Amino acid sequence: MLTARRIYWPSVNLIGPGCVKEIGTEIQKLGLGKALLVTDKVLNEAGVVKQVTDVLDASGVVYTVYEDVQPNPTTRNVQDGLAAYHAGQCDFLISVGGGSPQDAAKAIGLLATNGGDIVEYEGIGKSKNKSAPIIAINTTAGTASEVTINYVITDEKRKIKMVMVDPNSLAWIAVNDPELMVKKPAGLTAATGLDALTHAIESYVTKGSFELSDALSLKAISLIASALPTAVANGEDVEARSRMAWGSYVAGLSFSNAGLGIVHSLAHQLGSEYDLPHGVANAILLPYVMEFNLPSAPKKFADIAEAMGEDVSRAATSEEAARLALKAVQKLSAKVGIPPLKETSFRAEDAGRLAEQAMRDVCTGGNPREVTVEQLKEIYLRAYNEQFDA
Repeated sequence: MLTARRIYWPSVNLIGPGCVKEIGTEIQKLGLGKALLVTDKVLNEAGVVKQVTDVLDASGVVYTVYEDVQPNPTTRNVQDGLAAYHAGQCDFLISVGGGSPQDAAKAIGLLATNGGDIVEYEGIGKSKNKSAPIIAINTTAGTASEVTINYVITDEKRKIKMVMVDPNSLAWIAVNDPELMVKKPAGLTAATGLDALTHAIESYVTKGSFELSDALSLKAISLIASALPTAVANGEDVEARSRMAWGSYVAGLSFSNAGLGIVHSLAHQLGSEYDLPHGVANAILLPYVMEFNLPSAPKKFADIAEAMGEDVSRAATSEEAARLALKAVQKLSAKVGIPPLKETSFRAEDAGRLAEQAMRDVCTGGNPREVTVEQLKEIYLRAYNEQFDA
């Protein structure tokens, strides 16, 4: 039986090669004044930000730049960005980058209209007022933060990633121009691409999945599985970048409305504890969590395998068909060069403590299979020892 649903995504979505050139017109339509452009130094130095500011300059849009966002944005980044917003007398934000600038801008925008400290907003729907307007310009095919109601900020004092799920953080305009994604390093492309795949897979099997999210998830899985190897091998392939942009975007629409699971719960702890890039953490953990979750939804995992190009008709049993999804993810990860957990700064002796933190993560409740702290710890250790059941 179909049930009532509330669907969230930006009211205006620009996607495709060259679409960033339309932002000046869109900003003028909204009658906005001065922007705080939120980004990071790497993108600024690489000239990506200039591709955006050239459009703003040509359109007469006034802005000031805050470029100090870290790869895992912190409470300090939010405080400093908010100070820059007020000092510049800004009335809206333009976020340029991957998930980090997008998440930082969401936090800044909510504090601009709600006040307080960002730690007060950890959890689900803690704000009262809509964020200051955000024009979210994405430069990676990965987090899809530009289209979601989710954002993540690292609490430096507690050394945890705070997960916020808040409709008031939704951007007004989301921009996905694959021409801003070319020339990104192969390692970054691989990690962010597997992050997008994780979104699609988790949102397909999560407890909150429904008819629309299922359709979006499967389409995203197919797009990413087919395009990611080419995008990694040739970063200037605009067609592959376009397919990845669509895959990431569609996966974002799905998980923003359906939820995620323990891949993200576990990955968030690796980011806050070791500053491991979020996409790398997700990519490493994904197959091990998939194996844990296989018994909960074997038919759905068989669907995932088929969407990734596996011939499930040859499987002798439903379990064998489901395991083809796990094998497909392993093959893709190996092909694009995802490192094992042992080659990161993860320490096996931290597994128990990190598992306890992951258990409290907002994403854990959406996992399709109930999980204990001890099982979360075991997943960390299985990933560390590269251990599968079969």
